[in-house]
Amino acid sequence: MRIAFLALAALLAVSTGAAAQTPTKTIGTPQQPQIVPSLIVLNAKAAKLACGKLTLEGVSPNAIVFADRPIRAAGHALTAHLLEEWSAATPDGFAKDPPNATVSVFDKAKGNVADAVVVLKAPKLEGDRLVFEAALIEGDLGQADGPATLFIDIVNLPMVRRTAHRAAWYAGAKQP
Repeated sequence: MRIAFLALAALLAVSTGAAAQTPTKTIGTPQQPQIVPSLIVLNAKAAKLACGKLTLEGVSPNAIVFADRPIRAAGHALTAHLLEEWSAATPDGFAKDPPNATVSVFDKAKGNVADAVVVLKAPKLEGDRLVFEAALIEGDLGQADGPATLFIDIVNLPMVRRTAHRAAWYAGAKQP
């Protein structure tokens, strides 16, 4: 019994000593969110580029939004909310200055990935099918028929408005 008591006392002494050496960190202190340039990533089961249209079949209802160094913020946003950026009513949105994007699609037959760089305009979402008007800059998806990822660059988007839908675009903001 005495050995167990001494072992418990030693354990408490070690843990107290370790805690005393740990610098204090304030948890839960509210900070003002920062606006950071971000990228948007949409995943889909397939994509086709033809006749000035980019069609994403089986598009995820949720997009990944992330910022690079030095912020390194990441989050998610509903795809439907992201598409509001193309509304003509959105000041300084994508309707005025459409974003560039790269679409990458796996080609099952060749076992490689086909890429195309496009300018995205006028999205229409119906269920899990998303269609953009797309101006081809370079590349070709050919007959690629596998999973697809669309990387949207919002670098040209001016000061992002502070709305609940854009929580993922701000470092330090809570998700709605």
